[in-house]
Amino acid sequence: MVNIDRKHDPTKNAELISRLSEEKLNIFELVQETNELFREASADYKPINVKNNTSFSSVLRNLSASFRRIIQTKSAFDHGKPFGTVVDKNGNVFPQWLEGLNEEYKTLLKEINREVHIEDFGALGDGKTDCTDAFKMALGKGRVKVHIPEGVYVVKEIKLPSFTYLLGAGKGKTIIKLHDSAPKSKRLLTNKNHRTGNRNVHVKGMTLDWNVERLGSAEKTSTWGNHSSCLLFANVKYGWIKDVEAVNPGLHCFDISSPLYNYYGDGYRARGGSEFIWLDNLNGHGFGDDGITTHHSDNIFISNCHMCDPSGKTHKEGFSNSNGIEIDDGSRNVWLLNNSSARCFGGVEIKAHHNSSAASNVVIIGHLSVNDNRSFNFRHIGHHKENDPESKTAVNIQAANIISFKPVHTKLYTNSSPRAMVVSAYKNVAVNHFTVIGDPSYDYGGEPAIALQYRSRNIILKNVKISGFTSAESDIKVFGGSNHADHIKIRNMISRHSAPKAIHIGKGVERAEIEKVYAEAVNGQAVVELAENKALLNEIDSNGFKQLLLKHTSEEQTTV
Repeated sequence: MVNIDRKHDPTKNAELISRLSEEKLNIFELVQETNELFREASADYKPINVKNNTSFSSVLRNLSASFRRIIQTKSAFDHGKPFGTVVDKNGNVFPQWLEGLNEEYKTLLKEINREVHIEDFGALGDGKTDCTDAFKMALGKGRVKVHIPEGVYVVKEIKLPSFTYLLGAGKGKTIIKLHDSAPKSKRLLTNKNHRTGNRNVHVKGMTLDWNVERLGSAEKTSTWGNHSSCLLFANVKYGWIKDVEAVNPGLHCFDISSPLYNYYGDGYRARGGSEFIWLDNLNGHGFGDDGITTHHSDNIFISNCHMCDPSGKTHKEGFSNSNGIEIDDGSRNVWLLNNSSARCFGGVEIKAHHNSSAASNVVIIGHLSVNDNRSFNFRHIGHHKENDPESKTAVNIQAANIISFKPVHTKLYTNSSPRAMVVSAYKNVAVNHFTVIGDPSYDYGGEPAIALQYRSRNIILKNVKISGFTSAESDIKVFGGSNHADHIKIRNMISRHSAPKAIHIGKGVERAEIEKVYAEAVNGQAVVELAENKALLNEIDSNGFKQLLLKHTSEEQTTV
C-alpha cells in the first residue's frame, strides 16, 4: 500500500522509489546508460525543414498580428548552449549548469546590503492585518534579505525586486495568505518587473495560501494567462524556490514562465522566458490547473517535490488537464529529479498546445506517480492525426528510474482511460528502468497500460517491469493505422501476472525491435502480437502463455 498525502515529505522520494522498484541502482551507471539509449534513439532523427512561406501580401494583410509576433516571439530553433547531466562523487545528480547557479547564489548574498525583519515594518502575523505595505517597505528596491517569523500574514500581492531573499520559518509555520478582497486574477507572490525582468531572487521556508475560499462557489477559479497562481516567476534569471508549500491556487502552485504565454504557432517561443531556476522540496495541493508548470523558459531544475489532489477548477468539470508537474509550451532543457505526484490527471506531462512549440530536451530521473490517471503523458496536442501538421518541436525526452503505481480513472477527466505512460507525436524518447504496478482487482477496461501512438517516433523502452494489469488489453501497445507510431525498440521487459498480451504491435508499424522479454501469467494469450509480420524478435520467453508469438495477416490469423 502506498499512500502519499498532502503532508508527504518529498525528500524521502528517492528512498521510496528504490523500495517500490526493488532496485538499488548505481546512479552514475543509470545516467550513463540512459544517455547512451537516448543517443541511439535519436541517431536517425532528421529535423523538419522549417521554411517561412508567409508571402509579403499576407504580411501586409495581417500587419498588426505580424508586428505582435515580431515583438513577442523568437525562434524555437535557437537551442542555446547544451548542458549535460552531472553525477558527483557522492551520487548527487544535477544539471551541468547548476554550478553556475551556485555562483550566482554567492552573488546574491554579496549584493544584499540590508537584512530586515518584517515585523519591524508593522506586519502582524495574526491572520487579519493587511501586511501588504509592510512587505513593500521591507523589500524596497531589493538587495535585501527579509525574515518572516511564524504567523499568518495577509497580503494583496507581493512583488519581489532583483537581489531579494525572502525567508520564512518553514512550511506551515510562516503562512502568507491572499487577502479576502483580492481579485481572482491576483498572484500571491511574483517578481516585480515582468517586462524588463529580474534576477537573483530566492524564496524559502513558507506556505503560500491563495485563499480560494474567498471566491465562494465560483465555478472557475482563474482568469487568463499566468494570473491566479501562488508563485509566478516571469522573466527571472537566476532564481531559487526552496522548502515552500503552495495551497489551493486558482491556477498553478508554481509557474516558471514568460510575461505572456505565446500561441503564435509551432516554431515560435515567447520572449522574456525565465532561465536558470531551481525548485526544491516543494509541496502543493488544491491547484486549479497544475502543481508545477513551466512555459517558454530554459534551464529549470525541479527536485524533491510533491504535488497532489488538484481541484481542477480552472477547467470545465470533467475536462480538467490538471497535472502534478507539467513541462509546457516552449520549455527547454528541464531536469526533474526524485519528484512525486498523486491523484492528478497526469503525474508528469510534457506537452504543448496545438498553436505553440512543444517542450523539448527534458530529463526525468526518478519520479513516483501514485493513482494519477496518466502517470507519464508526453504529447503535442493538434499534431497527432494523419491530417495534422507534423510537430516541429516535440523532441528529446529521457526518463529513468520512474514508477507508475496503480493509475486509475479520475473525475478530473472523466473520459480518459488510465495509463502508465502515453507517448504521442514526440520523437527521440528513451525510457530506462520503468516500474509499472497495476491493481489486479481494478477494471482497466481492455485498454493498454503503456501506449505508443499518434505519430511518435524513435522510442526505446528498456528495463521495464510491469505487473497487475490483468484486465488490460496489453501491457505495451504500439498503435498502428494511418497515424501509427514507428521506430520502436523494447528491451529487457518482464511482465508478471499482468495483461493477457505483453506487447502488441499494430498494423503499419514499419520498424519494431523486441528483445529479451519474459512474461509470466496463469492464463496468458500471447507474449507478442503482431498485426503484420514486421518486427525483429529475439529472446522471447514465457511461462503460462498459450503462444509466444501471435501473427495476423490480411487473410488469416496464424500462431507460432
